[in-house]
Amino acid sequence: MQNVIESMERKCHSNDTTTKIPEFQLFFNDHASNDFNTLFTSLPLDRPYFAAGVPGSFHAWLFPKSSLQFMHSSYALQWLSKLPEDLVDKSSLAWNKGRIHYTSAPEQVANAYAAQFAKDMEVFLNARADEIAVGGMMILNIPALPHGVRPSQLMSSVLSDFVEQTLFDMVTVGSISETEADSFNLPLYFPSPKEMTQLVHNNGRFSIERMEITDPRSMIDFPITIPALIMHFRSGFESVFTEHFGGEIIDELFERTLGKSDEISSRFESSYNKGTTLFLVLKRK
Repeated sequence: MQNVIESMERKCHSNDTTTKIPEFQLFFNDHASNDFNTLFTSLPLDRPYFAAGVPGSFHAWLFPKSSLQFMHSSYALQWLSKLPEDLVDKSSLAWNKGRIHYTSAPEQVANAYAAQFAKDMEVFLNARADEIAVGGMMILNIPALPHGVRPSQLMSSVLSDFVEQTLFDMVTVGSISETEADSFNLPLYFPSPKEMTQLVHNNGRFSIERMEITDPRSMIDFPITIPALIMHFRSGFESVFTEHFGGEIIDELFERTLGKSDEISSRFESSYNKGTTLFLVLKRK
């Protein structure tokens, strides 16, 4: 948001050096359990904006109608509001026994995830369309599935596959029960650009101003190691595993996964290693 504000300030100066810079009010949204105090203490003291926290799920309404001019979501929309019930229904073709995600699962499992993502996006787009004034902008960064790439080829899928293997290794040695493992699924979905285009079109309240696949990793100027990636995965998903299994198994789960580093490295060599972030610019109609 600092970059956005600096860009707007430059535009004001370029149009007319006498133009008064507008005041900016930023709202930071996260679940109510987020530590907003840590967020606020990390903001720069000389920030050119007013800051406020707004607790609540982005899968619901958060602001008064037409009260926002700009909205930005970064690496959030891949989280589903809930898991499809069919994943744990033994009578369903989408029963995801022996797996924790859809990326290496049968088509019926992937379809269940896609259907839930479509429902979530419809709610999200309707809520933001009410909150953003006509002509306002919304920029989304979403982990995505590039055209022609299978879900199992994504680097994130390779990591989740090995965590899945480790989880069921722990079932074999009795650290967790098979029932516990079979009832666990990651609440994430990575849409394709085609899917997002269709969802925005079906909603009808935004126009697509720009869409492209980007690769933020290209700006990283240091080597990425397998242990670092596993720790990155843990930092993002530890709370999800803890909520389902309890905290006692977490260290064992990721230490065992770390022991598969050579295998993970070998799989990475054949995985899709280009850009997988969808950059999407929408304008409120």
